[in-house]
Amino acid sequence: MRILLIEDDLLIGKGICQALKRHGYSVEWMTDGLSGLEAAKQNMSDFIILDLSLPKLDGIDILKKLRNKDHTTAILILSARDSPQDRVLGLDAGADDYLIKPFSTDELFARIRAVERRKIAGQAKNSISIGDIELNLDSMTVLFKNLPVDLQKKEFDILKKLIQNPTKIVTRSKLESELYGWRNETSSNTIDVFIHNIRKKTYPNLIKTVRGVGYCLDPELGKNH
Repeated sequence: MRILLIEDDLLIGKGICQALKRHGYSVEWMTDGLSGLEAAKQNMSDFIILDLSLPKLDGIDILKKLRNKDHTTAILILSARDSPQDRVLGLDAGADDYLIKPFSTDELFARIRAVERRKIAGQAKNSISIGDIELNLDSMTVLFKNLPVDLQKKEFDILKKLIQNPTKIVTRSKLESELYGWRNETSSNTIDVFIHNIRKKTYPNLIKTVRGVGYCLDPELGKNH
């Protein structure tokens, strides 16, 4: 899981990043509100840990801006603001949970797991589909025209990302971060190989290459093939 940490305290931020990485999470760390908001808008994270007292833009303002744009990523507020009014304000603004500083890393991880369980339980369906393509998110299986398609894990992740953004061009960098996390280097043709394999296993024009930008789904979305 990819976590975006927005925290200006360098000591706390460093400690959280180290703890998250030890538990196998991919982490991006921003130290001010504006850069944190821009990183969150990229929709490249699965979970956001958000401080409130941030330079350049307050955490509550970040939260409101994201939720006003229907940004659904789970958000945990991590703040020294400990009054009941502050907690109510944060939760009413759209936070999924509120943890007060100082805190233990064990409780932080327990809160992350609890929020994720609630998110999963609240999902009405465990599959997404467009046209002739259907992905089961629990079993990580794919059907094309009701026939099973044998995709590798990274091929499945690429197709899922594209289907979740059916009308948008998904950049190569977003796909690389989806597969490998932030700041990890991949060979120049790795994504191309996975895209080629998906096309071969479904149909050649399912994924369009937008030269110099990224990839998008066939506008017909798998129909009539």
